[in-house]
Amino acid sequence: MIRKCKQHGYFRGELCPECGDEGRYVLDDEREERLGRFVSGALRHFPEDVGLEMDPHGWVDLDVLCEIMKKRYKWGTMERLLSLVESDKKGRYEIDGPFIRARYGHSVDIDLISDYPENDLTYLYYGVSQEEADMLIENGITPVRQCYIHLSTSFDKAMRAASIHTENPVILEIDAGSAQEGGIDIVVVNDDIVLAKSIPPEYITISESGE
Repeated sequence: MIRKCKQHGYFRGELCPECGDEGRYVLDDEREERLGRFVSGALRHFPEDVGLEMDPHGWVDLDVLCEIMKKRYKWGTMERLLSLVESDKKGRYEIDGPFIRARYGHSVDIDLISDYPENDLTYLYYGVSQEEADMLIENGITPVRQCYIHLSTSFDKAMRAASIHTENPVILEIDAGSAQEGGIDIVVVNDDIVLAKSIPPEYITISESGE
């Protein structure tokens, strides 16, 4: 559920995490999920299919997105769209004036590398299944269904992300510092996720722990 606190803005849950106020109802769980799936698909995977014109960096017109949304969902409003974006703890989306885009997760080919700050962490992490680990160490990491690799900023975050897809994840450690010195572009999109086009095998090892 998304609600709005007069003092702290949109939040998810029953009470504002900042002050405990119950706020004003904006969106229930079912509609939040439906709207979230639509926005994710439109901004990451099939903008043209829904009638959106996306620029080379993933930006689309916010008003146009809202109008398309309203045609699908009679209850769709600009406030509800904004509440979805601003209350998202994972920072999936960003708004810049009249434009909106997804920060990560794209299957459509767009340029994000030139827009985000360069990574400054020496090591990054990537969780995979045991079956995938040896292959990736030998051949390197390249995107499969997305246009960028999504690396994690810590061992624990990689473990949590990988555990969604496999019961016994193997965490690969990426020597990001050396990779960047070798000409690999790696950029930060939020506190959890870092993007790269590919990671060659010479920068990849198996991480035995979170140390």
